[in-house]
Amino acid sequence: MTTVIKETFLSTSKERSLILWFDEVGIADIPLVGGKNASLGEMIQQLMPKGIKVPIGFATTAYAYRYFIQSAGLEAKLRKLFVDLDVDSVRNLQERGKKARSLILQTPFPPQLRNAIAKAYQSLCELYNPNTDVAVRSSATAEDLPDASFAGQQETYLNVTGVEGVLAACHQCFASLFTDRAISYRHIKGFDHFSIALAVGVQKMVRSDLASSGVMFSIETETGFKNAALITAAYGLGENVVQGTVNPDEYYVFKPTLKAGFRPIIDKKLGSKELKMVYDHGSKFTKNVAVTNAEKSKFVLCDDEILQLARWACLIEDYYSQINGTYTPMDIEWAKDGITEELFVVQARPETVQSQRKQNVLRTYRLLEEDKGTRRHGDTPRPHLPVSVVTGRAVGSAISQGKVRVIIEADKIEQFQPGEVLVTERTDPDWEPIMKKASAIITNSGGRTCHAAIIARELGVPAIVGCGNATEILKTGQEVTVSCAEGEEGRVYLGLLPFEVQEVLLEDLPRTNTQILMNVGNPQEAFNLSTIPNDGVGLARTEFIIANHIQTHPMALIHYEQLKDEVVKEKIAAITALYDDKPQYFVDKLAQGISRIAAAFYPKPVIVRMSDFKSNEYANLLGGKQFEPDEENPMLGWRGAARYYDEGYRQAFALECKAIKQVRDEMGLTNVIPMIPFCRTPDEGRLVLAEMAKNGLKQGENNLQVYVMCELPNNVIMAEEFAEVFDGFSIGSNDLTQLTLGLDRDSALVARLFDERSQGVKRMVKMAIAAAKKHHRKIGICGQAPSDYPEFTQFLVEQGIDSISLNPDSLLKTMLEVAKVEQQTHLDKAQP
Repeated sequence: MTTVIKETFLSTSKERSLILWFDEVGIADIPLVGGKNASLGEMIQQLMPKGIKVPIGFATTAYAYRYFIQSAGLEAKLRKLFVDLDVDSVRNLQERGKKARSLILQTPFPPQLRNAIAKAYQSLCELYNPNTDVAVRSSATAEDLPDASFAGQQETYLNVTGVEGVLAACHQCFASLFTDRAISYRHIKGFDHFSIALAVGVQKMVRSDLASSGVMFSIETETGFKNAALITAAYGLGENVVQGTVNPDEYYVFKPTLKAGFRPIIDKKLGSKELKMVYDHGSKFTKNVAVTNAEKSKFVLCDDEILQLARWACLIEDYYSQINGTYTPMDIEWAKDGITEELFVVQARPETVQSQRKQNVLRTYRLLEEDKGTRRHGDTPRPHLPVSVVTGRAVGSAISQGKVRVIIEADKIEQFQPGEVLVTERTDPDWEPIMKKASAIITNSGGRTCHAAIIARELGVPAIVGCGNATEILKTGQEVTVSCAEGEEGRVYLGLLPFEVQEVLLEDLPRTNTQILMNVGNPQEAFNLSTIPNDGVGLARTEFIIANHIQTHPMALIHYEQLKDEVVKEKIAAITALYDDKPQYFVDKLAQGISRIAAAFYPKPVIVRMSDFKSNEYANLLGGKQFEPDEENPMLGWRGAARYYDEGYRQAFALECKAIKQVRDEMGLTNVIPMIPFCRTPDEGRLVLAEMAKNGLKQGENNLQVYVMCELPNNVIMAEEFAEVFDGFSIGSNDLTQLTLGLDRDSALVARLFDERSQGVKRMVKMAIAAAKKHHRKIGICGQAPSDYPEFTQFLVEQGIDSISLNPDSLLKTMLEVAKVEQQTHLDKAQP
């Protein structure tokens, strides 16, 4: 590592030094140099040898701050100023804060402190060049603690040059210990204003103004899912991401298989990235400039860079967990140098929200007015709701309500009333005095790691960020419902909609011999759903991913140039703009959706049903009409297995296979078990397995199992023959019921006859379970019946079914029912 000439002043004692270099301090020195500087020193000493790059620099110490305060007699004046402090009064808080900052700024640094800072900066200049550009960051002695981050409470200055510039920035940092938001935050957290000192970090700038920067968390920020790292990225200096000025790209990486050497990027979302912060060579340090359309339409980071940052996040988390003796997820800022193309970590602090959350209580929010209409098996029930008026990125998983208060400028925050819904362009720490009073927060800009999102999580307030036009759509005084309980997309509804909150003590839940699996359709809900006690996923539906995320018929991507409908062709071109290879778009998007579900439940089994659209449903996808027949009865027509080896779909099935292979072989998620739907005969099953093998999915290789849906009478009648072809069964009780009883479950005319509890259906189920058991094959059920009928659940358990897969809303209720049946069965067997 490069060395610089180091000098301390007044004393050679570390505790009485005015200046300490980063490589002289470690995490034990938070009282001396603050959390930010101590962490940088720890990483330079302990993690740089492991490959993590951290820019060098020095810190003014807490002793230097106290020396300044005491030598000028400022403490008595400041204490007098805060005698009648009222943080609940915006005006009182603003007046006291302004006077405190003025007192500090009007008091010059003592000569010893000026000289110490100037000499340290000159040492950096000797190492790099005259007037070296540095970042000057505040670092309080109470910040970056496991239960209080103090992030953003004090000031940061970028592209600071020259001795006088550095001195002025340090002085501003000292004064920022008394910003309105810092005063309010300390009061909320119970810290004495005068027990905290302010250190300042002076660090060589990374030229991310010429490249990119962002924030990453070693934990999923909304659900507390521990196995995913979240990385956000935007062009230019990192302040725009932190402050929420831009909507950044987002990437998720699955940590367990990353550590095993795989490349598990399980999700990528393109942000709008409208602005980038760059150097300003005029009177200001930095300025924002518009991002070109070409830059906005592509991802900031390549896959190798995403994986490199994720590996660093793992290293940093593992190291801090080790030295703290407890799991310590981390909040990390990174930057890419546009000159050297190198990545750097510029800050790292403990994550302070999810890591402090109680894990023994499961709290779920749900909008009411549920639609009672017919649902296909595996569908998650959706409330019958009005259309949302505003959408964005959900922060948290709660629902809240209140009257809207639109405030654009921070100097108008005194208008805000407790319990209102704050709607604004974005927030910064100056908004915190009213954020704690809000029932919900909605911003036009920002991503999951912006200021509004971080503070909302810490306060436990639901927020929706990156909405784009919320301040135009919503009006002050409107009553709204803010829902963060419907996956990653947050939704705002007009009016006060009814909702419920359920709390379950997890330690009170029984464990059952019958495996309790879950039906999952939406990958964006997977992390949250995985917190519900479960044994894996019994049905992951690829149709949801294809219809909602891919939106395009796979054959239309394969034969893109031959598309006849020019309007459809334009739409597909826009959706797949990042891809010259159109079919690869299908593979990547399907793989990401599947992998997100598989990662959420890893290493538990995740049974993924290959596509089971009917021809009329395929036709509704973009470009689908050109490739689909017009069938009289699609329910019994060209669907499921029959498509996979047919010339009309074989190429498309190859893309589905490639997606599964990518998830299992490249991402390392070998808990994925593909399942074949609507397979009419064992010979047809063999044809499908042959197609899969041609596309790299060979049964038995890399522990690959392939299951089959047991949903046709012939699947039951020939169950023993199907057991010779497939590794397991999953009973689809909806299709099995309609085909056993000979009725159309979508027809209202015969809906009264649809009943899984009929003796004929139950006999079919009993036969299937017995045949599977005879051939030592796993068998479960993923239909609707167990969710609706406790007596059907009892019947399944009595037959010895291996697993029951349920919709999330009925899982806990059915788990209790299964436990009761198993207990009774045990008692019955124990009786003579």
